[in-house]
Amino acid sequence: MEYREIAKGVNVPILGLGTWGMGGRETPDKTRDAETITAIRMAVELGLTHLDTAEYYGAGHAEELVGEAIEDMDRKSLFITSKVWHNHLQRDNLLTSMKASLKRLGIDQVDLYLVHWPNPDVPLKETMATMEECVKEGYTRLIGVSNFSAQLMEEAQGCLRDNRLAVNQVQYSLLDQKPHMELLPACRRMGVSLVAYRPLERGAIIQTPNPVMDEIAKAHGKSRVQVALNWLTTQDGVFTIPKSTNPVHIMEFMGALGWRMTPEESGRLAESYR
Repeated sequence: MEYREIAKGVNVPILGLGTWGMGGRETPDKTRDAETITAIRMAVELGLTHLDTAEYYGAGHAEELVGEAIEDMDRKSLFITSKVWHNHLQRDNLLTSMKASLKRLGIDQVDLYLVHWPNPDVPLKETMATMEECVKEGYTRLIGVSNFSAQLMEEAQGCLRDNRLAVNQVQYSLLDQKPHMELLPACRRMGVSLVAYRPLERGAIIQTPNPVMDEIAKAHGKSRVQVALNWLTTQDGVFTIPKSTNPVHIMEFMGALGWRMTPEESGRLAESYR
């Protein structure tokens, strides 16, 4: 496994496992629980100890599945992220969400807690003050944001007194390169890590014809999936969290590690998808 500093003194696998859709989407779906738990455990055994979830996923059921999957594991070996939904950003609601997530996960503290989406109807100062309260109370080690623009991320940091934003988690892939233009440079300037979700665009990257992608994949003996993930993780300050409950796909994710495409290949590949 390859590690990178996600926050000062905190090293995390550059490749993690997302859980959106595990245990349902907006509502719980328990029909594939056993399969999902097995997949999470397999991923961790392979080294994907960076697990990302949220209270919104399956209306909390994804957190329950993660909790069941890790209940017998060494907690110190895991890096667990969860997120608070945008309609729970007032102080009392946020603290209630934080405690409920911990209960579903079966742990006393998450490693990273994120504001899932911004909410202009709730003062950002109130939200970020409460996020700092979560750190002070020991509910989370680190805090961050998700789906924040560069400007809003800077505003959020400006609201913090005793903490720094560790992460901005956003959609970023070869098919959606918008963060590369403004957000990623801002993250690097501020010392904020970028965690890319939906890195494979739900399979669209595999299905979209692209001769440059095929050329690079052939040159390195890799699949399109592995090249797409490697394109992200070779960028300084970038982590990614692909999602799958299929053991074959999880094994394929691992092939994105242990090699680096050249800067020239990375640039050509990015250009070919614009």
